[in-house]
Amino acid sequence: MARLTVVIPYYQKEPGILRRALASVFAQTFTDFDVVIVDDQSPYPIDEELKPLSSEEKNRIRIIRQPNAGPGGARNTGLNNIGPETEFAAFLDSDDVWTPDHLKNACEGMTRFGADCYWASITGGDAFYYHFGVADLAKTETVHRLQEEPLLVELPELSSAMLKNWSFLHLSCMVIGRKLFQTIRFDPKLRLAAEDVLFFCDCVLSAERVVLCDAAGAVRGEGINIFHGIDNDSPEFLQQQFNTWVALDTLEGRFSKRPAEVASIRSYKTTARRQALWSQARLVKRRKLPQIPLLARWVWRDPVLLKSVFELAAGKFAR
Repeated sequence: MARLTVVIPYYQKEPGILRRALASVFAQTFTDFDVVIVDDQSPYPIDEELKPLSSEEKNRIRIIRQPNAGPGGARNTGLNNIGPETEFAAFLDSDDVWTPDHLKNACEGMTRFGADCYWASITGGDAFYYHFGVADLAKTETVHRLQEEPLLVELPELSSAMLKNWSFLHLSCMVIGRKLFQTIRFDPKLRLAAEDVLFFCDCVLSAERVVLCDAAGAVRGEGINIFHGIDNDSPEFLQQQFNTWVALDTLEGRFSKRPAEVASIRSYKTTARRQALWSQARLVKRRKLPQIPLLARWVWRDPVLLKSVFELAAGKFAR
């Protein structure tokens, strides 16, 4: 059995993306791993992506095919199929690529410092300007330096830091230990947003120790996946904001005894409401009907949304 299992959810619309990700997996300097790929009813067939691999590489991959369940559901399937002797699980989105030492840095750092949750930094193109590296956390947070090369740190108040701005975290740079991958799962209902943030927080709250590495673990990809193409005018935008609000509401319950974290979460909830309502206002402006059924579901769970409607209308009339 391998010491580490790589979990890759696969749902793509164009060729070459998964094979690029797999090339980065098999180029790792740490080699004691196997791979679980969950074909989430991908429009582009997975078999074409595996053709360039050698027989040895193919033998280290297990393909699980399932009806489309979204990214969280696909990752859960992967976690459910990790071997009984595996120590670590690493996530890789099929449109991202790993740097060669990512798994080596993760396993060495987690083993040395007794951690069961790890993140490396991520790099990417100009479109992902909002990501920042682990070393940048020292500008605003209390950081304990554990080692210098590669730089490995821990934050005494990590949950507070991530709720202020979680842009230093990414699933393709995350590695977790057995305690976490046996017990924690993604919420599969949050298909368009925030299932990763909720998973991050649950892991941080349950982990014995979390370590962060400033070395880049992955390069953010440019492939076309299920998240791309959702902007303020997309039909899925309201659902995305509702899912974000649901995840944040769940988080508020997790942090109910920590006022600073609750304040951050409530601020994000307000932003989700406003963005959702502005998208519906644009529909009305274009003489289209708003998405009444979903708005009604939201109001049923969150009566504050009605107050936000009146505030939005009052502000418009005032202007």
